[in-house]
Amino acid sequence: MPIIKVSMLINAPIELCFDLARNIDIHMESTSHTNEIAVKGRTSGLIELGESVTWEATHFGIRQQLTSIITEFDPPNRFVDEMVSGAFKRFRHEHIFELKDDGTLMTDVFNYTSPIGALGKLADILFLKSYMERLLWKRNTFIKNYAEKL
Repeated sequence: MPIIKVSMLINAPIELCFDLARNIDIHMESTSHTNEIAVKGRTSGLIELGESVTWEATHFGIRQQLTSIITEFDPPNRFVDEMVSGAFKRFRHEHIFELKDDGTLMTDVFNYTSPIGALGKLADILFLKSYMERLLWKRNTFIKNYAEKL
């Protein structure tokens, strides 16, 4: 059960960072390299507590769908989305925002379990954990650059 933690300091107000991280349109822009689009549930704008979104994206050459729901919501400090259906056995993605003297510290804690037992654990070691970590870094860098230009 890998846990990925990615933190990034953003020179922008905490409220802006919080809203950008839960913005469906920004998410699609930040993951355009996977052709990720929202196809069901909340498909644009700011996702809220109890709302779900179904993403369709291409990972490892396979077009797939994943649905998550916002299960915890404490603006502008934190929100959590959890997988309802998709390629993982389960995941919990915590988004944390902390006010700092020089901006906002945005931290993602992505806790997941791969499918297919021992084969999934091997995939984690060989490529999946690093792939997911790069995906989070890329997305957060996009949010940072977007926020700091406003």
